[in-house]
Amino acid sequence: MKKLLFYSLVIITALSSCKKDNVIPETTLTPAMARDSLYYIMKEFYYWYDKPESVSVTEANKGNYADPSALLEAMRYKTLDRWSFIADYDEFLSEMQGDFVGHGIRIGLDAAGQARIAMIYNKSPLYASGVRRGWIVKKVNGVDLAPVLKSNDPAAYTNLIGASKEGITNIFLFQNAQGAEVSITSTKSSFTVNTVLAKDTLNLTSGITGHLVFESFITPSADELATAFSEFKAAGVKDLILDLRYNTGGYLSIAQALASYIAGDVQSGKVFAKLTYNDKHQTANSTFNFKATSYGLNLSRLVVITSRSTASASEAVINGLKPFMNIVTIGDTTNGKPTGMNGWDVGEKYFFWPVTFKIVNASNEGDYFAGIFPAKVLPDDITHDFSDRQEACLKEAIHYLQTGTISTKKSMQLFKRQPNYSEKPAWMNNAFVDEKQGIYNK
Repeated sequence: MKKLLFYSLVIITALSSCKKDNVIPETTLTPAMARDSLYYIMKEFYYWYDKPESVSVTEANKGNYADPSALLEAMRYKTLDRWSFIADYDEFLSEMQGDFVGHGIRIGLDAAGQARIAMIYNKSPLYASGVRRGWIVKKVNGVDLAPVLKSNDPAAYTNLIGASKEGITNIFLFQNAQGAEVSITSTKSSFTVNTVLAKDTLNLTSGITGHLVFESFITPSADELATAFSEFKAAGVKDLILDLRYNTGGYLSIAQALASYIAGDVQSGKVFAKLTYNDKHQTANSTFNFKATSYGLNLSRLVVITSRSTASASEAVINGLKPFMNIVTIGDTTNGKPTGMNGWDVGEKYFFWPVTFKIVNASNEGDYFAGIFPAKVLPDDITHDFSDRQEACLKEAIHYLQTGTISTKKSMQLFKRQPNYSEKPAWMNNAFVDEKQGIYNK
C-alpha cells in the first residue's frame, strides 16, 4: 500500500529517513518495542514535537508507558490534536479498501427524539430488504432504541447491536416511509461499501444542477466519482450540490481528483493544497495541483452540505477550491482538521498515524481548527432521504442556487446536534492519506 489518508486528520506515508531494513518482524514485536518505535517517530516527525506534552516524555521516562497507545496519549498535543491514532495493521488496510462488516447503517435521532436510519450502504443486507434513510428504528431485539441513543452511551449501543462480526443477527422493528411497521431480521455480513451514496441531476430555474452525496475518500471512490462526473458532464451540469455531511476523509489523491472534477481544466496545474512539515523536515513540504480530467465541470460556484462529521479530506476540498470559486456551505460547522499524517507500519501489527503536517490552499489559508462555519445553519434532516427535495439542507441549497441568496426564514426550533452512531471504527473519523510519500517500512 503506497497511499496516504486524509480524514479528520491527514495521513501521509513515511518519510525517507525510515528504511525498510528497520522493520520489526511481527513474531518478535512486543508492546514495549512498538512503544519505543513510536517514541522516536513522535520526537522526530510529530508536527507538535516541541509542545509541553511531547517534551515531557523523555528517553529516561518513556518506560512509564506500557504500550504505544499509552505513549501516544501522553505525547499528544491536547490543545489542538484530536486526530493522531494507532490502528490495527490488517483492519486499517481492509477499511481503506472499502471492506466492511455489519448491517451497513448509520443511526441517529431526529428532532422529535425518534431513532432513524441516517445512512445505509446499497450492499447492506438491510438495503436489500428495502430499508432506506429516514425509516424510524423503533426497536432492536425488542429494546426501544431511542432511549439508548438519548443516553449518548456508545457502549450501550454496541452492547445492544453487537460487535462488527459476520453472523451476528439482530431483529429490527422499523416504521417505513408509509407509516407501516416492518419487522426485519438482519445478519451482519461482509461487503464492499459504496462511497457515492446518491447522485442525480436537478432541473432548476438556474440550470441543470448535479447533486452528489459522497461518504469517504477510499479506494472504491475513484471509479465511483469518475462515473458520477461523466454523467454530470454529459448532462451539461452548470452547478453542483456536494453533500459531505458524513464524509470523514480518506486518500488525498481522491480529494485532489474530486476537486479537479469540480474546478475543471481551467484550473489545471494551479495549487490545490500545500503541505508543511515541522522545522526538522522542511524538505518534505509538497504541493498538490489540480489535475486535467476528462469530466471537469469548470464550475464558478458550489454548494456544500456539511456537518461535524465533515472532516479532513472533505475540508481540504472546500478549502482548496475556495480561492477559485464561490463556495457556500449549508448545515453544521465542519470538524476543523487542517492537518494530516504520515503512516508507519510497525511489524505488520500496528499502523502509527501521528499528525505530521498542516495543509493550506493556494492563498495560504488553512487554520480552520474551529471548523468551517456554514452560511446557513441547519440540522441533519434524517426524516427525509438524501434526494428528497423537502430534505432541509437540500431544499436550502436549491433555494440558494435559484435565488442567489440564503433563506432568512428562521427555524421553528433551536438548532441542536443529535447523537449519531456509525458502525465504522473511530479512527476512520480522522485520517488523510497522501501517496506522494509512501508508508514507512513498506
